[in-house]
Amino acid sequence: MACELCGDNAGDRYLCERDTVILARHLEDLPQLHDELVLHLVPSGGGLGAPVTGRGAGPRSPVNEDVLDFMQTARTTEVVHARRVDVQRVRWPQHSSPPPSGLPADCRWLGMELEWIATEYPAAGEMAREVHALRRELLSLGAEEERPARAGLCVAVTDDQGTVCGAVLERLPGRTLRCRWCGTAYRTEQDLMLLAHYQPRATA
Repeated sequence: MACELCGDNAGDRYLCERDTVILARHLEDLPQLHDELVLHLVPSGGGLGAPVTGRGAGPRSPVNEDVLDFMQTARTTEVVHARRVDVQRVRWPQHSSPPPSGLPADCRWLGMELEWIATEYPAAGEMAREVHALRRELLSLGAEEERPARAGLCVAVTDDQGTVCGAVLERLPGRTLRCRWCGTAYRTEQDLMLLAHYQPRATA
């Protein structure tokens, strides 16, 4: 059976092992990324009457309205909780729906059920795409004022078959260089030297 996310052979699973691992990492990321949005409500260097990025034109309040709108809709919390409700409905139809318990609790619950989701939940691919889309949106809102610089391709091995991640790495000022796809961090000088050494010639 083909993986519902990448199309590779997944055996008898809805998600292949690699995409299951990535989904687990992205579920871990969501609560922290969501909490960090408050840091981006006021653009750096902004003051009363300062222009901010957002929809529309004309006089604006000194807050990032895109971030404010996203936080007020609570879309991340609602989407993740709705997915938890559906997973529980499919796995334990005799149980009543779980009450809202917050984004961190729902992400932890889904993470603990991830092996069952990958092998038994028909909407596993749809769930993975939802989580990845939420994570991308949170990252884009949080990094809105910082221009990332390309830092090559991720050279992390992501499975026991020796598969290399290969995702484009982007460095943000003052932050640890981390692959947004597989989650690998390049923290030390040795990490960065190995990263440079194993770059394909076209990108080295």
